[in-house]
Amino acid sequence: MQTKTGIIKRIVDVVLTVLLLFLMAFQVTGDVLHEWLGIGMTAVLVLHHILNRKWYQSIFKGKYSPYRIVMTAVNTLMLAAIALTALSGMSMSGHAVRFLYGLIHVMTARKLHLAMSWWAFILMGVHIGLHIKAMTAKLPHKGKPVFKAILTGISGAGLWLFLKSGIVNYITFRTHFAFLDYTAAKWLVILQNLTILLFFVLIGYVLSEITQKNKDKKYSPKPLIWLCIAVFIGAAMNFALTAATVGQ
Repeated sequence: MQTKTGIIKRIVDVVLTVLLLFLMAFQVTGDVLHEWLGIGMTAVLVLHHILNRKWYQSIFKGKYSPYRIVMTAVNTLMLAAIALTALSGMSMSGHAVRFLYGLIHVMTARKLHLAMSWWAFILMGVHIGLHIKAMTAKLPHKGKPVFKAILTGISGAGLWLFLKSGIVNYITFRTHFAFLDYTAAKWLVILQNLTILLFFVLIGYVLSEITQKNKDKKYSPKPLIWLCIAVFIGAAMNFALTAATVGQ
């Protein structure tokens, strides 16, 4: 039976994921709600780190396995991305913390916020994936291949949406502005964000599998097949869309 702390951790994790999906959907929330959701997520993140403070206490203790190295790197990069996202966001605030407006030059803050918010999104997906093996441990043996197949299929669509949305330009600092579709249904925008997130969850899941030894004390490269299939699906969808667009 889960302890009260364990239950609270799960609730906080779910709340963070939901907030993340809405924060990445500016066309759904609008300016004011986006800022307050950002403040709310910052507060929940502080709670998340307090609940997981033992991780910080153990950073300089024990040996580092490949899995632990990957986990530490992802967590550190994610924390840095989130901090920069929050700082740049507050520097552009016109509502929640307007007294911090201009803390960083607005155009610099806009570019930094766009890139770092997507990097935080990507790394959070990988972070979830690194833990998903433990989350799905109680699935029946026959259910695990089904779960992997579903995750792989959805992840392929997530990669396609990632490429289609031009997010590569955002994370490489090539643009100051996100190009958002305000005509799409709100539920569809959230669903698309979730689909993109799941692609990076798959990456984290594969990393967890190939950096942890199995019962035979070996690292298995087999999970890379799932990722290759997802990449193939995403690339095929992207090629088909491009071909259809050119043919019109």
